Amino acid sequence: MTVIAGRYRLLDVLAEGATGTVWRALDGTSGHEVALKESRVPPGLPADEVPLLHARRERGARAAARISHPSVVRVLGVVTDDGRPWVATELVRGLTLAETLEAGGPLPAREAARVGAEVLAGLRAAREAGVPHRGVEPEDVLLGNDGRVVVTGFGGASRAEEAGPAEELRSLGALLGTIADDRSGPLGTVIDALRGEGPGGVPTAERAERELRRVAGGARTPTDGSRSDGSGARAGGGASKTGASPAGASPVDAPATRRSAHGNGTPSAPGTAPAPGTPSGRRTRTPRRVPVLVAGVVGALLIAGALVYHAVRDDGPGAGPGAPGGVTSTVPAGSGATGADGVPATPRS
Repeated sequence: MTVIAGRYRLLDVLAEGATGTVWRALDGTSGHEVALKESRVPPGLPADEVPLLHARRERGARAAARISHPSVVRVLGVVTDDGRPWVATELVRGLTLAETLEAGGPLPAREAARVGAEVLAGLRAAREAGVPHRGVEPEDVLLGNDGRVVVTGFGGASRAEEAGPAEELRSLGALLGTIADDRSGPLGTVIDALRGEGPGGVPTAERAERELRRVAGGARTPTDGSRSDGSGARAGGGASKTGASPAGASPVDAPATRRSAHGNGTPSAPGTAPAPGTPSGRRTRTPRRVPVLVAGVVGALLIAGALVYHAVRDDGPGAGPGAPGGVTSTVPAGSGATGADGVPATPRS
């Protein structure tokens, strides 16, 4: 088997394109499988320009290694063999977008929007890292078996000039128009905006990504600055005029119910006051219990005092059979009943 730069063992071909061949290879240093791209020279290129092309591609690959984002293929290393650069990247198992379209035709609108949102997220991260893409094509997008959408082809030399931010969005709009099976719904509105054909001109990349994620989640796309609901928020917590979800977040079409401020578990919309006369929580009911409890304690004390009063009164001097509340003596009152001193005993109550 062929070993590149004494490290990468070529296993089989994964893909071929205008700029090179991508191999599945085994990294002898880490023991992991990687994708290894072999640089290809375009037919008819003058011999004296070949080294310049290889050097430009090597610089581009090393620059792409600075990008860190889940939607951008991770560059693991760059080596030179026989004067040509070989770029090792993570191995994403799946199909390219071009292969997917060839096998199954255009994607449903919501899936196309999801792919577009992830591609745009990767393009934004690359531009922030100073490595803008030179034009995304279906063969530059990998659809992983794990659901990831990964953009490749950064640092290439297929175009002489970099695409500016607006041109990058127009290119994405053209890509979405190619891969979507339906442009009559909300996705069509976003595509028109990306291509500069909407009433408001080309949107910012941040706004375009938010709208694509809304369409991917099945939400209605606002038009002309209207709002579909009041639950949207910008990244950082501010309210969004478009009502869209933050980038990377799942879209929400309606405000979620939340527990009330008193913790009684009653769903309430944000900013909604309780109806008049309706108890809003445990704290508002607590003051009503105090008078009832005090009245109950006082009543119990009055009853207990009355009982004690009657008991003491009945056991006092002068109480006897004729006295109110008296009881009959248990000592016989006959002639033989005497006390210890011989005096006839007085019956006791």
